[in-house]
Amino acid sequence: MSTKVFITGATGYVGGDALFLIAQKHPEWEVTCLVRNSDKGAQIASQYPAVRLAYGDLDSADLIAKETEKADIIYNFADCDHVAAAEAIAKGAAAHSFNKPLYWIHTSGTGILCWESAEKQNYGDVLDKVYNDWDGVAELTSLPDKAMHRNVDKIVLATSATDPGTVKTAIVCPPTIYGRGRGPVNQRSMQLPAGCQAVLKRGKGFVVGAGKNIWTQSHIEDLSELYLLLGEAALSGGGKASWGEEGYYLTDNGPFAWGDVFREIAKVAYKKGFIASDSAESMPASEIDEFAPRLKYMVGANSRGEAIRAKKLLGWEPTRPLLIDTVSQALDIEAKSLGLVQSHAEKAS
Repeated sequence: MSTKVFITGATGYVGGDALFLIAQKHPEWEVTCLVRNSDKGAQIASQYPAVRLAYGDLDSADLIAKETEKADIIYNFADCDHVAAAEAIAKGAAAHSFNKPLYWIHTSGTGILCWESAEKQNYGDVLDKVYNDWDGVAELTSLPDKAMHRNVDKIVLATSATDPGTVKTAIVCPPTIYGRGRGPVNQRSMQLPAGCQAVLKRGKGFVVGAGKNIWTQSHIEDLSELYLLLGEAALSGGGKASWGEEGYYLTDNGPFAWGDVFREIAKVAYKKGFIASDSAESMPASEIDEFAPRLKYMVGANSRGEAIRAKKLLGWEPTRPLLIDTVSQALDIEAKSLGLVQSHAEKAS
């Protein structure tokens, strides 16, 4: 029998890129994607005609539960804070058995590690705490309830703990994701584009506070490789992967300071003629809120996590360029979206 795969969030940035790789590597898998409407469905169908479409949204609890019942593997790439969707997957998972287990690969995010920065409101300052997903995995699965994404993480973990022989879960927790996606709809990440837009709109470079806060980074194509490896492990009865209470996977290609990235944004934007100076002044988070709400959290907090599990068990190794090496490309895309540069067709006319 063919492997049945159910995907939520296939039109999103992360899910779209993962779908690209899954379809390329395993055309024999029977893939069903949850889509909101016929426009989104048409965009998937034009690129992946063999994919089956299930029309609904994350509040379509009965549909999600039904598709989960039929699936061997579910990739949840959609909103990682959507409790109702997670509960619907958990409901559908209950229909599985020891002889036909469900492998639930859920996408969280290392915004969950920013809780201490948010609590202390020390945006731009560095915190020493570094999490890891190997001997520190229990800490990741017991973070404070106030941490972002923790509410849905708990649903996933509890579902597996209730019957680990029937429902096998893996939580993938990406950090700053970047690079152009290969999916059919959204190919744009969040943090770097938001930072580029803020600098371009303001017309001046800046850093959040001291700019010393640290995140880790993961190129979208490297991240998709991990999703593929987990799916292939599931197909092998779990393979060498960890599932359940130890099935928590950080991804990273090393740490970086957001201040360094913002100084690079200013430098490159100046060279391209988008701003008048290559300097990046220090700004308090309260002032940044006035022109870029939420940016202080996205690029001013600390989110430090070392990915060990995927490398040790699955041989996952990131190979793509680092975040700072993609600043020029990101600036070009955001400048075009803001009308600061003309396309070839516009110049020709």
